[in-house]
Amino acid sequence: MFSPIIFRSFFVRNCPHRFRRAFRAGLLTGVLLAMPAVRAHAAAPEQAVDPDVLVLSNGDTLHGKFVSEIDGKVTFHTDSLGDVTLGWDKIKELHTASSFAILGNNVKIHGKKQADQIPVGSFDVSNENLTLHPANAEAPAPMAVKNVQYITDEATADKEIYHHPSLMQGWNGAATAGAAIVQATQNQHTFSGGVGLVRVVPTVSWLSPRDRTSLDFTGSYGTITQPAYRVADVLVPAVTTKSAIYHADAERDEYISPRFFVLAQTAFDHNFSQDLDLQQIYGAGIGWTVYKTARQEADLKATLQYEKQAFITGTPASVNLVGSTFAANYTLHLKLLTYIQGLEYIPAYNQMSAYSANETNTFAFPVYKNLGFSIGTMDSYLNSTPVSLPPTKPNSFQFTMGMTYAIKSKY
Repeated sequence: MFSPIIFRSFFVRNCPHRFRRAFRAGLLTGVLLAMPAVRAHAAAPEQAVDPDVLVLSNGDTLHGKFVSEIDGKVTFHTDSLGDVTLGWDKIKELHTASSFAILGNNVKIHGKKQADQIPVGSFDVSNENLTLHPANAEAPAPMAVKNVQYITDEATADKEIYHHPSLMQGWNGAATAGAAIVQATQNQHTFSGGVGLVRVVPTVSWLSPRDRTSLDFTGSYGTITQPAYRVADVLVPAVTTKSAIYHADAERDEYISPRFFVLAQTAFDHNFSQDLDLQQIYGAGIGWTVYKTARQEADLKATLQYEKQAFITGTPASVNLVGSTFAANYTLHLKLLTYIQGLEYIPAYNQMSAYSANETNTFAFPVYKNLGFSIGTMDSYLNSTPVSLPPTKPNSFQFTMGMTYAIKSKY
């Protein structure tokens, strides 16, 4: 057998000139004829998807992309108007070309095993009824739009049901900072701040939660200094009074139903005013979401825990406790206000007098985009304070205010 190189050499040496010229002309013609087909194949655009069509009750027609529907509010995007949000009563007809996941008021999804309950497909809306067109199944009976709770694209539904955010995704919360500086007969410096983050998976409200993780830190540090001065020839030394209160906690909730969950938590506290060097809590327990709407949520929790208290100068130096935390948390979201309240009662079973209690209140007001203003209080009571001089008061109250930056992480 001849290789292509040997064949070409033999052909050039032995074929007459006119045959070689005809062969080259034929080869060139074939290449030129093939090139348009190759270019057409390479430049062939993807098949365009027909735009969705929205017909308003007044007869106006919009062409664009259906985005979602949440609790009766439909969001439709057009190039000229952007996102348009309106209720079902303003819509006469709606026709989509892409696939969407549709959840009725009677569908509750908790976990991946129940995902098959969600119908998926393109749909049409007319006469206040929604007709679904599944890709590989028989079309169900039309559904009244008033019974449709959520509609979202198929990709979002798949991501929220079958996947989990990475470590840095899905967090929402706020960071707060404030300061006060006074230079006068006495010098005063006070700094306060905090960070609160919560991640609920799935990150959308139309699915029941599977797990929730929360991280919190608040701190306040201040000094009041009376500078040194002289009375006649006597030097009176400077006197500094310090205050320092720090709190950090973390909690992980795993939902066993839409309202009940098991939890693990840890908390750390330092309070110079109470002679408390460090209080450590490690516990686990159960929780119950008593009340939940789009704007409000109330949770009750109970844990069994190990607790250690170490003091700065008092007696005893430290105590080891076995106890519980009984807590109630309430959150209210309004257009111009977010209010968060937390109540905790912490008994100790091996030393009944060593109980404590905490209450926190936070009011946050939006100002501009992610910036806001917050006011907060923290009231803590430590019943079994150590014996020290000067005597330690069991109660500590803290009031803070400052600027807040909202943290919003997408998934």
